[in-house]
Amino acid sequence: MVLVPLIITQVIIADFFFGNHWARVHNTLARGLSAEITTMMNFIDDDNVSVAKSMAGNIGVNVSINSKLNRPAKNDNDSLIAGKLAKNLQSQLKRPADIYIDKGERLVFIDVPTKNNKIATFGTSLHRIYSTSTEVFIIWLIGSILIVSILISPFIILHSRSIRRISKAANRFGRGLDAPGFKPSGSLEIRNAAASMITMKERIDRYNRTRTDMLNAVSHDLKAPLTRMRLAVETGDATKEVLLADIDRMTEMVNGYLAFARGETPEIEQATELPATLTRIARDAAPDKKIELNLPDNPVQFYARPMALTRAFSNIIENAARYAKKKIKITERDMDESIEVIIEDDGPGIPDDRKADALRPFVRLDAARGDKTGGTGLGLSIAQTAIENHGGQLFLENSDMGGLKVRVVLPV
Repeated sequence: MVLVPLIITQVIIADFFFGNHWARVHNTLARGLSAEITTMMNFIDDDNVSVAKSMAGNIGVNVSINSKLNRPAKNDNDSLIAGKLAKNLQSQLKRPADIYIDKGERLVFIDVPTKNNKIATFGTSLHRIYSTSTEVFIIWLIGSILIVSILISPFIILHSRSIRRISKAANRFGRGLDAPGFKPSGSLEIRNAAASMITMKERIDRYNRTRTDMLNAVSHDLKAPLTRMRLAVETGDATKEVLLADIDRMTEMVNGYLAFARGETPEIEQATELPATLTRIARDAAPDKKIELNLPDNPVQFYARPMALTRAFSNIIENAARYAKKKIKITERDMDESIEVIIEDDGPGIPDDRKADALRPFVRLDAARGDKTGGTGLGLSIAQTAIENHGGQLFLENSDMGGLKVRVVLPV
């Protein structure tokens, strides 16, 4: 993704820009040297060899007149370096010229026949017809690609390794297995993807535990009243009041299970303020308890699903009202990026080692919260799900009033 576009870009630049530049430079060099050799050949043909040599010395060319030379069988007229010079000499001199290149010494020799059947040899530096700047540039291009490759290779290897680890972990998660030691690593985007996958795995695990807990709760909770009803009928002790009490209890449990299984119904988000909702819920849920409200006069508005939030706070406040002795305290704190709602009671509270269990569905902490409270153990679990669906968090803490403090943080 990095190297291939870089290489293609460098090749295009070298081909279109420096390729044309290189051709123009070589044409200019070839035309210049061809014109100089043509001028000197005119002096030599007019028997002004000394003038030609003087001119050659001024322009950095060595001229010699030879009767015979020992040259290779094949000249370099058709080579890439000397091809343009050969064409220009042929056009200007109107006679054949042989070009020989000594790459080791970086010299070029041009043999031109004179009118008196001798050979005029012009020797000069290879730079007079060939520029090495383009070669240097190409070398730098290749070098830059190599440097970039060396620099980015460790990062690419690390990112590829992180992606492979995510793929391996996702494969294990998909088969219902854990991935021991898997932690988010790599770039910020890869770490975010890994963290999201871990969160998804935790939610799936919680869903599976909830499903198992629900099946266990249904079988346990319905078994006891059914057994009582059967025993009462068989012994003849069944009365209408006893049977109706058991039926009401079973109906309450079934309705709770169905409500939890259905989850939240689809709802459109609306601009919401909490004080009025919290006040109404508290008065309805705890008419016989003292209610202390610390709510802002100008509350922050935020977008939420009002029915879902109402259901969540209803479960929390009703739970507080059920266990409170005399008093319930509700506080709302508005901050720049979040809203914090604190609901406290003066009841028995929940031990620290049981707070996590209190948020699990179908778990009732009767030993800690009272023996005759009833319920299905779904209130706080349903509230937590609704709060998390709004991007918030629910915390269970100890209250200064002696009971439980439920702290809800919602994003604005």
